[in-house]
Amino acid sequence: MADESMTVWERPERGTRGPAPERTRAQITAAAIELADANGLRAVSMRQVAKQLGTGPASLYRYVATRDDLLDLMADAVAGEIDLGAPLSGDPVEDLAVLAGSAKRVHLRHPWLLHLPSEPRLGPNGMDYLEHALRALAPSSLPYPAQMETVGLLNGLVTLFARTELHRLSSPTDPQRAHATSLAANATEERHPRIVAALAKASDTDAHQDTHALFERMVRRVLTGLIPG
Repeated sequence: MADESMTVWERPERGTRGPAPERTRAQITAAAIELADANGLRAVSMRQVAKQLGTGPASLYRYVATRDDLLDLMADAVAGEIDLGAPLSGDPVEDLAVLAGSAKRVHLRHPWLLHLPSEPRLGPNGMDYLEHALRALAPSSLPYPAQMETVGLLNGLVTLFARTELHRLSSPTDPQRAHATSLAANATEERHPRIVAALAKASDTDAHQDTHALFERMVRRVLTGLIPG
């Protein structure tokens, strides 16, 4: 029986009993990601992954003890798609904004990341991501606890903006335009003078600006307030 205090990466690749290995965790993970990319996270079960691989569900449990372990493996595998190769400039705000942009693109490629039932446990790729983020923060005067909090907030912004962008892409109407139209229709000079003023300053170009550019600008604005100059 698997020790739940251990991550999947701390356990052997497969049990010592049974026939010679036919699969690897990497193959199982790749099949699960393919299912999730095509049909969402609900499509990912041990039975369906086994079917994708042309084997029986029982055989997979020799490599992955639980579905939660499989979800951890999937999340870490796609974390490996985040670009950590860009050289650091020494400007924590700029370097974290670039990192966040790459992380958001991964979320857009794999929308099921937004539907994980719990925070995945960090695997090798996740550890590399965190190390890179902390390296980017090294020139700042933030103590380590504050650095960890900053990375957590950055991850939250990534998921928030990814969710908003995916909703916008999947919606038959532009939610941002609909929201602005609703505000304009209901705001009055008497009760909402600041809303009216803000809408008057917002141009049509601002309302339909590139969402990724908006994301990077907002990330820089938040990080500038968090990281001492």
